[in-house]
Amino acid sequence: MAVRLFDTRSRKKREFVTLEEGKVGLYACGITPYSPSHIGHARQAISFDIIVRWLRKRGFEVNYITNFTDVDDKIISAANEEGVDFLEISNRYIDDYFESMDALNVIRADAYPRVTETIPEIIEMVESLIEKGNAYLAEDGVYFEIDTSPEKYGQLTGQTLEMVRSGAGGRVDKTGSGKRDHRDFALWKMAKPGEPSWESPWGEGRPGWHIECSAMSLKHLGERFDIHGGGSDLIFPHHEAEIFQSECCLGHDPVVQYWIHNGMVNVDGEKMSKSLGNFWTISEALENVDPLVLRYSLINAPYRQPVDFNQVMIDDSEVHHHRLVTSYGEGLSKKGSTDWRGIQWLEEATGRFESGMDDDFNTRVALVEVQSVAKRMRVLLDSERDSEEIAGAVRWISDYAGSVLGLLPEDSELLSKIQSQEIAKDEISQHVETLLLERDEARESKDWARADEIRDELTGMGVIVEDGPNGANWRIE
Repeated sequence: MAVRLFDTRSRKKREFVTLEEGKVGLYACGITPYSPSHIGHARQAISFDIIVRWLRKRGFEVNYITNFTDVDDKIISAANEEGVDFLEISNRYIDDYFESMDALNVIRADAYPRVTETIPEIIEMVESLIEKGNAYLAEDGVYFEIDTSPEKYGQLTGQTLEMVRSGAGGRVDKTGSGKRDHRDFALWKMAKPGEPSWESPWGEGRPGWHIECSAMSLKHLGERFDIHGGGSDLIFPHHEAEIFQSECCLGHDPVVQYWIHNGMVNVDGEKMSKSLGNFWTISEALENVDPLVLRYSLINAPYRQPVDFNQVMIDDSEVHHHRLVTSYGEGLSKKGSTDWRGIQWLEEATGRFESGMDDDFNTRVALVEVQSVAKRMRVLLDSERDSEEIAGAVRWISDYAGSVLGLLPEDSELLSKIQSQEIAKDEISQHVETLLLERDEARESKDWARADEIRDELTGMGVIVEDGPNGANWRIE
């Protein structure tokens, strides 16, 4: 089955056909590092991480680029508040980003271009747009003139200019002294006192927001490339502006063959916002949630859908992820790894997993199959059968839950943890079994208060009790 993805520009799923056979050029808009990375950044990074992983699994050679907008009004403002150079702010939060992404098992991109390292290419692009008649010089900067190519507007949103502008949430440039029309947007901003700036043919200044990604993507991926993506909040105005700039500068369209966008993160049903007090940085989330559990929770819905971040979601993800990792770890420690091909039920799971991922990278379908395999392996482990199926399931989970979805810790780390848990379990096993027997007797006599006391005592020992049809099972947390 061929990979199909939802293209925002055509507003439908399309079969993925690359410009160059077997190779993919993919650019995803990165962060503006003026504060710690938040869970919205995590959702975007993990979404594209899995897309890259799956395309590589399907045999494509992927050149994955994501950027840092390391000079920006918010960065300058933060630097002025602290009385430091703007790059100190940028570098601090770029380091924070990498630390968070490493914890979340996000593979590194092939390149991370920065605006400050792309100034010559940006200036060259602005010069070209002026020469072609698509941009003009004003007293406060250089602007792109929308009316020079009105047919390109709304290609991602499908709306008229005025409809889009009314819903832009304040991100449209306000009318400036040099603008010919309120719809035009800045390509180059003339320097203000105390701001970082660079020499240009029009005087000291710095790039506008939109031109940066056009210049960086074209520099690293060429005049035509396969996929451009980012969060859905970037569709307008950022990506719409990129279409104007890139296509008018190069004189051909499309420059980007497929536009893809991930959904946003809501918190308890509301848009995440500092003003609402529901804003979570990644580091704050990881104080309470295991990084791979957080990763699990953020892929438990297809990447294009919004995710509602709440405690119920985290608790549910923690249970499912623990079952997956525990089953995998026990299988790994007992049976090692062997090929799963030729085991019918695993091949059937493979077909469903791959069909889901080929259909616009549907991680929800993929997770259902992962849990199905983990559940069946749990049954095999509990039956204490010396089965090749266990070894096959271990390899399957490693290939799909690990290599594709990025949900597994390192094998050595997991085996060490299991060994420690087994030692701890042996030390308290007799006492726990005695308490469970007493708990059963209390429940039979309907002494619920005593049964709850025993369960609380077990919890205090780090023991998790799971009641099933065949009695209680327990494990070390």
